[in-house]
Amino acid sequence: MQKQAADVRRALSRRVRDLEDFKALVSPAAAAHLPQMATLSHTLTKQRFGNIMQLYVPLYLSNECQNICTYCGFSYDNKIKRKTLSGIEILKEVEAIRQMGYEHVLLVTGEAQQTVGVDYFLQALEIIRPHFAHISMEVQPLDREEYEQLIAKGLNTVLVYQETYHEADYRKHHPKGKKSKFDYRLETPDRLGQAGIHKIGLGVLLGLEDWRTDSFFTALHLAYLEKTYWQTRYSISFPRLRPFSGGLMPKVDMNDTELVQLICAYRLCFETVELSISTRESEVFRDNVIRLGITAMSAGSKTNPGGYAVDQQSLEQFEISDERSASEIADMLRRQQYEPVWKDWDVALGTC
Repeated sequence: MQKQAADVRRALSRRVRDLEDFKALVSPAAAAHLPQMATLSHTLTKQRFGNIMQLYVPLYLSNECQNICTYCGFSYDNKIKRKTLSGIEILKEVEAIRQMGYEHVLLVTGEAQQTVGVDYFLQALEIIRPHFAHISMEVQPLDREEYEQLIAKGLNTVLVYQETYHEADYRKHHPKGKKSKFDYRLETPDRLGQAGIHKIGLGVLLGLEDWRTDSFFTALHLAYLEKTYWQTRYSISFPRLRPFSGGLMPKVDMNDTELVQLICAYRLCFETVELSISTRESEVFRDNVIRLGITAMSAGSKTNPGGYAVDQQSLEQFEISDERSASEIADMLRRQQYEPVWKDWDVALGTC
């Protein structure tokens, strides 16, 4: 990305920014302009979203997986205890999460079509739907007709991370399983848009490849989706590669300043997109980044099936950095004059 200081200044001076501006704002040349970027990002976020922070929590239903992924604790070749929650166990987890105050839950599984396929998801939604105002899902990519079935049962949002847009390296990190099909995963947001999903979440695993290149292709993908499926809402997440026992170390380290730069670039170029930060990040980083463009964050997360009430000792998918409880995060937000919102308020207002 051969962008110069003049390109950055031009991008910052414009009211409506395009993908060339995004390139400039994530380029090394923009580092010197980060204070101005942060100020503009804060202003735009406050104008669009107010002093609101949506809170969500992941509910891991299963760690069974048929894929080999070089970076994941659930990878098929890892010798770990596998667990899929029964209906009774799901209810126990739901009760524990509801006691934390949540009305927005993110359902997560490994990718094991035989064990945790559409039939399992439909049954899980039947159990979970009465207890939450908003249900998101991060599972294996599905066909359009399968998404339509899940939407009819109350599914609101699907997160599908491409991991990396570099096709050759994608195949290197996913040598076995259905996830090795690069094109099928890449086309998942199209199938979701065609199925009429309320919201789609995008992202890459920062650290697998050059973060600037992967983030540009994410932005390119987002711009296409916003134009094509304009009735759908979109979110971007920023998972940095974190180690698990015996796992892959980042190929490219992305420091905190660079992550702030990326968050601000997305806000300046995509003013309506929701930006989410997870408990992968540290307490100090999360406490400060909320003023720079973030609109949603997880809190009190467990990344193993049954982690809230059923089986608190099983292996987590990745290491958590911010281990504060949901109530502690809510208190932190209030001290900064933010209002914690425990559900997706757009759906609550009937825009779905």
